[in-house]
Amino acid sequence: MNRETFRGRSALLLLSLLALVGAGCRQGMYDQAKFEPLEASPIYDDGAASRVPPDGTVSRGNLRDDTVFFTGMTDDGAFVARLPLETSSALLARGRERFNAFCSPCHGQTGEGRGMIVQRGFKQPNSFHIERLRTSPDGYFYDTITNGFGQMSSYAPQVRPRDRWAIVAYIRALQLSQGAALAELPGEAAEPLRERLGGDSMENGG
Repeated sequence: MNRETFRGRSALLLLSLLALVGAGCRQGMYDQAKFEPLEASPIYDDGAASRVPPDGTVSRGNLRDDTVFFTGMTDDGAFVARLPLETSSALLARGRERFNAFCSPCHGQTGEGRGMIVQRGFKQPNSFHIERLRTSPDGYFYDTITNGFGQMSSYAPQVRPRDRWAIVAYIRALQLSQGAALAELPGEAAEPLRERLGGDSMENGG
């Protein structure tokens, strides 16, 4: 056996040993004794591996103790009438941004239900401007975003709770923009519209 052949076989043997050692370590860690979440355990009297936190434990960052904020419902299961946040220009701006990103592909940017994927064949959702949805409580929209409804799937993984409320606020702004009576607008906003529409022809809404 010449020197080159010997070196080649030695290198191959060394690589094979390293591969076996590496595989053994990895498999040993993978198969180590442990309990998976919610797995049964013979150690405790209740038979559960997952333990209840001791009394007085304080959650850090994920405590959901506000039923209205996180579900859109009161403790008795009724949808809340109004969103539990102060409406502001910043909240509406955030709602518009999130709405255009996640909702407008189906609902359209004005909420009429003719978004781009609807134009390409997806089932059309109801317009936000029909009477039933104009009079639905805010909690209904939040719950729909959270849990889905009909053809619409849940957006809870994509949209944080505060952003869901921001979207609800923006939906209300869309509804107001499409159905407000001219007489309800401030003077500085109403006057240009009144001139374009020819006097008071839209005083009763539209």
